Amino acid sequence: MCEQDTEKSRTRLKKDAHHLQRTGEKLAALSEAQLSRMDIPTDLVEAILTLKTMRSHGARRRQMQYVGALMRQVDGEAIDRELKEIEQGAALQTKAFHRLEEWRDRLVTGDDVLMEEILGIFPDADRQRLGQLVRSARKEAGKETPSRPARHLFRYLREISKE
Repeated sequence: MCEQDTEKSRTRLKKDAHHLQRTGEKLAALSEAQLSRMDIPTDLVEAILTLKTMRSHGARRRQMQYVGALMRQVDGEAIDRELKEIEQGAALQTKAFHRLEEWRDRLVTGDDVLMEEILGIFPDADRQRLGQLVRSARKEAGKETPSRPARHLFRYLREISKE
């Protein structure tokens, strides 16, 4: 094997650098709490938090380049894995939210079989309270404005699903 085969080409190095900078942009989109849970150096976290406070385009661009330079010193693959886990967690939360919305809508439109299924899934749920919330939401269903009882029903469904 010659020396060129073991060294990365300039194109590969540039692509890797761009990938790390894009990863840095994804990190900049995370909340402070999410950043603190990740296993990344404190100087990188500080650089990202500084980036979040900047408004000037040129300053943000330079800070982003600095973040990219700091990213070259860390394990980019480990950070990519953690980012993927965060994205998957957000997708699961969104899916659960949509499921609760669907349940609420079906209950309001009169699906009593679903109420029995929900009570089977969540045996600790208060049958009487769920029934009251469904009846109240059904009364308000014909009105044009968003229904307050429907919001209360959604909150209760969310509450029992987290237990």
